[in-house]
Amino acid sequence: MDWLERAASLRQWSRDGVRAPHKPLLLLYALGRFQADPEGDLRYSAVEADLKQLLAEYGPARGTTPAYPFHHLVSDEVWEVRTDHGVGSPGTGVRELRASGAAGRLAPDLRAAFEREPSLLGRMARVLLDLHFPPSLHPDLCEAVGLELELAETDALTAPEQRRRDPRMREMVLTAYEYQCAFCGYDGMIGTVPVGLEAAHVRWWAYDGPDDVDNGLCLCSLHHKLFDKGVLGIGDSHRILVSQRFVGRSPAAREHVTALAGRPLIGPQPGIRPIAEAHRVWHTTQVFRGSPRSRA
Repeated sequence: MDWLERAASLRQWSRDGVRAPHKPLLLLYALGRFQADPEGDLRYSAVEADLKQLLAEYGPARGTTPAYPFHHLVSDEVWEVRTDHGVGSPGTGVRELRASGAAGRLAPDLRAAFEREPSLLGRMARVLLDLHFPPSLHPDLCEAVGLELELAETDALTAPEQRRRDPRMREMVLTAYEYQCAFCGYDGMIGTVPVGLEAAHVRWWAYDGPDDVDNGLCLCSLHHKLFDKGVLGIGDSHRILVSQRFVGRSPAAREHVTALAGRPLIGPQPGIRPIAEAHRVWHTTQVFRGSPRSRA
């Protein structure tokens, strides 16, 4: 059985180019959860809110319910549903899924294939991402479903020494900063879904940075990129640093970058820990480039 081919040919409703990534989103979510807990299942009532959020943020503009992919993915033979009464989905009714204790999980043969060949999980995730979403969304989507793609693409899926990211990191950081960029205050949303806002690690995760709020910043996509590139940093008294090496002559560059020099960070809510000094110093010494500009 070619599991990658099966992932690439999920049966989906389609008409006139209308997007319907409901099944791929559910399968990506299931892969992320399997990576974290191979023995766990996904009780509909427990994951419904997560799936609704995924559909709102990465699905089509029209509203829909996660009950449809939860039931219909079974037909693609990569997913199974059990209820309190045994194997089999009760249908697409939300009430029935909740009341019956419906729980989904990857199909037994697929789980066995992952145990034999752990890197298959990452390759399947890559197929789903490449076929249904633009590359610019891949990192955010993996974070949203709790999927460690680089780890999944190796044969180290079950290695006990591997650190795993906390899938709650993004939501904790965005909530702490009240869904606005700590550098510029940007707070864009589509409906109730934030757009262009990301959770940035101050001390990078790859260098032992923890998934803690005091190691995180809510940043817009532009300032996240500039922060990770060392153009922006955090100085004493939590004021913004702008590198002297940055060159931008346009009004946009001045407004969105150089004018930030010396401004105070927009901090987290009262009672939430600000960025830890050790993490701030790590970023300043290891990432920030050159000397900071004078205060604008």
